[in-house]
Amino acid sequence: FTSDLSEDLKRRDFTINGMFYDPQTGNIIDFVNGIDDCRAGIVRAIGDPLLRFREDYLRMLRAIRFSARFKFAIEPHTWKAIIENASHINDISPERIFTELTRMLCAAHPDKAIELLRESGILNEVLPEVAALSGVEQPPEFHPEGDVFIHTIKALHLLSNNPSTVLAWSVLLHDIGKPPTLTRSHERIRFNNHDRVGAEMAVAVLKRLRASNAVIDGVKACIENHMNFMNVTRMRLSTLKKFLVRPTLRDEIELHRVDCLASHGDISNCSFLEEK
Repeated sequence: FTSDLSEDLKRRDFTINGMFYDPQTGNIIDFVNGIDDCRAGIVRAIGDPLLRFREDYLRMLRAIRFSARFKFAIEPHTWKAIIENASHINDISPERIFTELTRMLCAAHPDKAIELLRESGILNEVLPEVAALSGVEQPPEFHPEGDVFIHTIKALHLLSNNPSTVLAWSVLLHDIGKPPTLTRSHERIRFNNHDRVGAEMAVAVLKRLRASNAVIDGVKACIENHMNFMNVTRMRLSTLKKFLVRPTLRDEIELHRVDCLASHGDISNCSFLEEK
């Protein structure tokens, strides 16, 4: 951008991204104590965090992504500026938000990223359907882990490394149909058709974020079918064959695995399908 390093530094967001390397001498040039912050595990805005975020509010999402991925703490003034500016995330284009959220979900510790988004107030701005899962009770005999948000966070935590975009978004959104379908009958909690309702809601969410048609179609299929896994051992062979050749099957099996492990813990249907 410029041969003046101090001028170039003003364009950068966090101290851990504000260091320079001289390939001729092998020296690291560090005007902002980025090395110290790396060693201490701190995400700190360069200069005034309010100014850094006003230059590009997407940096708030980047701070949360770095914090979750590397298990770094967000420096208090930087965190305060994120909270105060949470609503401004809507100033950013949906495409950029989707890309940054996808990077969070497909990196290490996506559960921590979603928790930080909620604590900052950004989750309610960009994914109110996920924020609405908090406090939604579930039947304890099937979900001893707690409410729908806790279940979703636990499922994200159980994801294998480097999941596909379709799988990561499917895990995040697989139960967003539960709040609008919640009913109580004789003290029993039910979520009838939450899979179908959730699939349509997920389509709306991903269209709002300008996701590709391939991602939208894949996530819809995964969520729409995620309750069918309880029936696989009783399917006729012809039905099972059709079930097994669908292009999203691998992602669906992984969704089913983390869904079960985040609740009742029975993954015998996964073993059955792998054998078939």
